Amino acid sequence: MKNYIISGIQQMGIGVVNVEEAWKWYIDQFGMDCRIFDDNEPAKLMLPYTGGEPRKKHAILAMNLQSGGGFEIWQYTERVPVRIKEEIRIGDRGIIACKIKTKNIQDVLSLYQKNGITVPSFPGKDPSGKKTFFMKDPYGNLFQLVEAADWFRNEKKLTGGAYGAIIGVSDIDRARVIYSEILGYDEVIYDTTGIFADLADLPGGNNEFRRVLLKRSQSFTGAFSKVLGNSLIELISSKTNPGKKIYENRFWGDPGFIHICYDMHGMDELKHFCEIKGFPFTVDSKKSHEGNSFDMGEAAGHFSYIEDPDGTLIEFVETHRVPILKKFGWYLDLRKRDPEKSLPDWIVNTLRFSKVKH
Repeated sequence: MKNYIISGIQQMGIGVVNVEEAWKWYIDQFGMDCRIFDDNEPAKLMLPYTGGEPRKKHAILAMNLQSGGGFEIWQYTERVPVRIKEEIRIGDRGIIACKIKTKNIQDVLSLYQKNGITVPSFPGKDPSGKKTFFMKDPYGNLFQLVEAADWFRNEKKLTGGAYGAIIGVSDIDRARVIYSEILGYDEVIYDTTGIFADLADLPGGNNEFRRVLLKRSQSFTGAFSKVLGNSLIELISSKTNPGKKIYENRFWGDPGFIHICYDMHGMDELKHFCEIKGFPFTVDSKKSHEGNSFDMGEAAGHFSYIEDPDGTLIEFVETHRVPILKKFGWYLDLRKRDPEKSLPDWIVNTLRFSKVKH
């Protein structure tokens, strides 16, 4: 029996070369204007993924309070980031695209056309018949716009935040041990094999693939579940032409989608369940800090990582302290609350005071 709680996608980790420049673009195009933390402490605990050495970095966690997961925008500050040598293609193994939720596909497509961003003339349709389109940021990261109906606030923006991911895997059924059994995306929206029109204009997208789109049959619960909202995971594989590992011979934090992170409660129970399923923690801040909270700039908690069968990193964060009204010194201690209950809307809404203007 699972005795842990997953509250939703907390953030997509995005490695960049210039954190401030990238953040401005994500504010302008995705409304990611609420700063949760701004952290310059060295990454000391990710040694399996940073060449065995602590690395200096600058990381900003930003959210769009309308709904959806945030972005952890991450930059090495004393090491030259290593870009991928060959462009990412559909069928490669790793996080291929971040799904972004929107209120209306046609409206947001028109906005991006007006903003001079390279997007299709018309939306396409995914295998379930829903309208969608893909776009890239200036750094080559792929985003899929998807319509959603669950929203926390109305800020008159056309998008929310992260709504899931497209993840390339070598064996979908094996990967579902993590994505369906551990993360709870247990309901299949579609499971189909073929050549797909909505992928045709993407690198490698005109090949045959198996695509499985997953959602959770049980809604997320927990402190931030209302603002994080629902999400989808799409697994994609090619039996005839399996692609490269996106982070082969590169470090976590190098440019691209470095991880997908879930907000959760019950780290010890999660650790036990992951071990039973054959996916033990590869990083565990609780073990490293002997039970004390790990300081994440203006927030604190425990974090851990597992790898899916192809090495894609999944992070879990059990938040202990989060800034609510920083200038008044108000930090919320989540350890004193019922872990299954959502925070009152008025408390989450105070995060709007952390918004920035560029």
